[in-house]
Amino acid sequence: MKTKLIETNSDFFPSHLLYIFYLSILLGILSCAKPNKGNNADTIYINGDILTMAGDKADYVEAVALKDGKILFTGNRGEAMNLKGDSTQVIDLKGQTLMPGFIDAHGHVSLYAQLSSAVNLLPEPYGTVMSIADLQKAIKDFIIQNKIPPGMPVMGNGYDDAIMQEHRHPTAQELDVISTVNPIYILHTSGHMGVANSLLLKNMGITYDTPDPEGGVIGRDPKTHQLTGKMIENANVNSMLYVVKQLPQPSGDDVFKSLLAAEKEWFANGQTTICDGRPDPGSIKLVFGANNKNLLKGDYIILPDYDTNKDSLTSYKKYYKTYHNRVKIGAIKMTFDGSPQGKSAWLTQPYLVPPDGESADFKGQPIYTHEAAYNGLKDIFSHGMQAHVHCNGDAAIDEGLNLMERLKKEGLLTSDMRCVLVHSQVCRKDQVSRFKEIGIMPSWFPTHCYLWGDWHMNSVLGKDRASHISPLKEGLDQGVRFTIHHDSPVTPPDLLTAIYAAVNRKTRSGFILGPEQRVSPYEALKAITMNAAWQWGEENEKGSIEKGKKADLVILDKNPVKVDPLTIKDIKVMETFKEGKSVFKR
Repeated sequence: MKTKLIETNSDFFPSHLLYIFYLSILLGILSCAKPNKGNNADTIYINGDILTMAGDKADYVEAVALKDGKILFTGNRGEAMNLKGDSTQVIDLKGQTLMPGFIDAHGHVSLYAQLSSAVNLLPEPYGTVMSIADLQKAIKDFIIQNKIPPGMPVMGNGYDDAIMQEHRHPTAQELDVISTVNPIYILHTSGHMGVANSLLLKNMGITYDTPDPEGGVIGRDPKTHQLTGKMIENANVNSMLYVVKQLPQPSGDDVFKSLLAAEKEWFANGQTTICDGRPDPGSIKLVFGANNKNLLKGDYIILPDYDTNKDSLTSYKKYYKTYHNRVKIGAIKMTFDGSPQGKSAWLTQPYLVPPDGESADFKGQPIYTHEAAYNGLKDIFSHGMQAHVHCNGDAAIDEGLNLMERLKKEGLLTSDMRCVLVHSQVCRKDQVSRFKEIGIMPSWFPTHCYLWGDWHMNSVLGKDRASHISPLKEGLDQGVRFTIHHDSPVTPPDLLTAIYAAVNRKTRSGFILGPEQRVSPYEALKAITMNAAWQWGEENEKGSIEKGKKADLVILDKNPVKVDPLTIKDIKVMETFKEGKSVFKR
């Protein structure tokens, strides 16, 4: 068939119309060649490993273009450069790695802020306190250097009996050696216990005969009929609250300084979404206060502590799953047990070596009675809100799984809720598959393998149970969606070390603890990007580098997927971006 061309002789088209005809064609060509100024990118990234995290395997693109805090384009460099305008900034990554900003699945930013003024008692690799003598010196030096007056309380944070050479908790009497005129309280690295000196015990009105608070234990030595100073769970919470109230309180906008300094630490570790787990009403007020003054740059997800906030659930509902400026309520937090490294987690089998003062059949204890745990979760679900439940020991995990299953059958745990058993550390093989069956998820803490793996193996659990802590590979094999967290201030807000631990499971001594539970670097990274976005109901906005999502990004000096896995914890965050704006730069 012969195509008939359209004739454009002057008899058919008047000259001025012919001019307009050709001009329109020319303008059309020009518009195809270069986008309109309104479509120009603000920023284009090129020349690096741009890891999108958008699929089940590592996927890279040549370029990413951003506009108005969102991702405008991903793909070919040439196409991206078509979006370059006069004011577009083109960033040469110079071989570094660009990937989605990390998402904090479980941390305690307000507690981190609160403890920023405490004496640093962390052991290596994050500190230097490797013995009780080191601890005493650190606190003495702090009192002298800061000219702490008599009567002023002193708080220390992060001592670790698992790492200190004595492998035990300090006593009240050993803290008395530091000072008999300053009340002293030191918080264990787990956050679930601590030790008071004799003056603090006296000031709090605690004697050998003082009954234990509900959900807590006051340490006693039946041989000497003396208080040891050790405070566990709710006794620890009460002690911390008492000390904090005695400390000088900042005024005006100074109250926000420590929170904003903590935010910078999260940014320095590549995180753009920040979790505040288990805050009391005062801490929630602090975060919302900073939010109302537009001081926050990151997104904050609050998990109010159930016990201290249960009368406020109705008023919190309007913030549930919906950001108000930079803050939303993500879930309500309950805590069913304590810490495995501190030997207060609730187990089904005894600890390998029981803690001081306990019998050989000691298995830890629950914080709630079964009825109280049920009623708490029922109350949360009845308010139409999801729950995150701290469960470390396998008995606590059983309790969490069984109650979730029961409440699902009762119609209170609904399909739109994304409930989490936080830590799920001492997780048995038979428990893993139940997460998917019930429709909830674990958030695992594999850093335990690195920092406390030897302690778990030799003192807490024994080799068999210790080899199955944070069973990530089994979760993958069972189709269980999970996240990974740092639980800061239990550790610094350091997710790259968590990835290192998930991939290698190498203890401090070099032992590979449960090699069958190792996962690939990419699988581990999914747990702090896409899976974490899903946990918070933000998978359509965060977690991957895809068109239309928020430009929450991090630049790393090396690619975690490509480097020697043993060097992952040494990777440096070079720059962090929240909605396209730099919030940290090394």
